[in-house]
Amino acid sequence: MQGSRLEKLLEFIKNEPNDEFLKYALATEYLNLNDVEKALFYYEDLVTNHPGYTGTYYHLGKLYEALNRTDDAIRTYETGMEITKQKRDMHAFSELKAAYVQAAGIEEDDDDY
Repeated sequence: MQGSRLEKLLEFIKNEPNDEFLKYALATEYLNLNDVEKALFYYEDLVTNHPGYTGTYYHLGKLYEALNRTDDAIRTYETGMEITKQKRDMHAFSELKAAYVQAAGIEEDDDDY
């Protein structure tokens, strides 16, 4: 079943090579299939070529963390926080901030919450 979903996404991306949703779906599908290299390719493509696609930053950061690339994860979360703040997407901002705090090992006072 997963192979057919991947095949369909690959067909769609041929017709719409710059579609950010399809790139995100492919990255997620490759990650589900444990093809980290291809997932990383699509997530990194998204932050480079579609920086406003805010959902990418959390997942790319988590993938970097899983790959023990903590510095890359932290930078990704920071960039995502800036973009989500500019877009006033406070839900995504708070998710990125929580991931950032955990990855950076920052302890925040209870007053900050």
